[in-house]
Amino acid sequence: MNPIFEKEPLHPGIAHYIIHNCDYPGLAELGLPAARKYASIAPASSHAQHMPSHIFTRLGLWNDCIQSNLVSISSARCYAEKAKIKGHWDDELHAMDYLVYAYLQKGQDELAQQQVDYLETINEVYPVNSKSAYAFAAIRTRNLLERKMWKQAAALSLHPANFPWEKFPWQEAIIHFARAMGAVNTNNPNEAKEELQKMNLLYDELAKQTDKKQEAGQVAVQLKTLQAWIEFKQGNNEKGLNLMRAAADMEDGMEKHPVTPGEVTPARELLGEMLLEMNQPVSALEAFEADLKIRPDRFNGLYGAGLACERAGNKAQAAVYFKDLLKSSDAQNCKRVELQKARSFLSHV
Repeated sequence: MNPIFEKEPLHPGIAHYIIHNCDYPGLAELGLPAARKYASIAPASSHAQHMPSHIFTRLGLWNDCIQSNLVSISSARCYAEKAKIKGHWDDELHAMDYLVYAYLQKGQDELAQQQVDYLETINEVYPVNSKSAYAFAAIRTRNLLERKMWKQAAALSLHPANFPWEKFPWQEAIIHFARAMGAVNTNNPNEAKEELQKMNLLYDELAKQTDKKQEAGQVAVQLKTLQAWIEFKQGNNEKGLNLMRAAADMEDGMEKHPVTPGEVTPARELLGEMLLEMNQPVSALEAFEADLKIRPDRFNGLYGAGLACERAGNKAQAAVYFKDLLKSSDAQNCKRVELQKARSFLSHV
């Protein structure tokens, strides 16, 4: 479609479909010209302002993603006011999810938390649909899992409480996944198993629906991930590792759902973290590097790769990853201990 776009550079529909078609690893670069152009074609459209961030996210262009969605959110609020929408427009929440994702990759946790706090004041959205349900569930979950706030994750509640969650089993499963990951990382395996059972019921519900195969697949990955971490935390290293590898392979073989900037936490990244905990830094590095090829410049991916190199005795390569982390993150304002460790390592190289 790019040759058509060259002939019709002001056609918003062409730019829109180029971005969707290129919203995959390996193709994202091809969509960058359309992403750069689209916002200026339809400056009053919230969705047009947001769409370029699909490509920016795939390429790890976090500053561009942030700016794109800040403008989109502002436009969505203006539209909602003019159209006299009761509550918040779903486009606002959709852009917020991409915004929070980008903030977290830069380590701008205070800005991400501000969006989460604001989201928790929202009790009504129009229309009530899969997109808004996903934003409600994913924004709060990714904020906690990315920052490894396990205690808070274990206590995460469904919000809004009056939302018809029974209509959205995939999105509800995300909250149970957060709770289970929180429980398993705070030494509460029984609570994790309870959440696992709830997720199994939601998976069964999705599996019955012929038009929800992709969503069912994503829940299946999360189920296998949880089984892996429960086994690992209970001392069954080999079984846990086999399950985690299987979850990562499943996820890598799936297409990204168009509503999401990315998984609430990538399975192959979690595989790398499990391998680090098993003191297998060489294998952990393989997992992190494979994940970074698909999801470039993720904060936890870069830090994990640097840490794996350091523990494997490869200081030169560790320095490369830690420098990349400082470059892609907000090094001046980020308060995460991981960035402090990366900076400390580099000061002694």
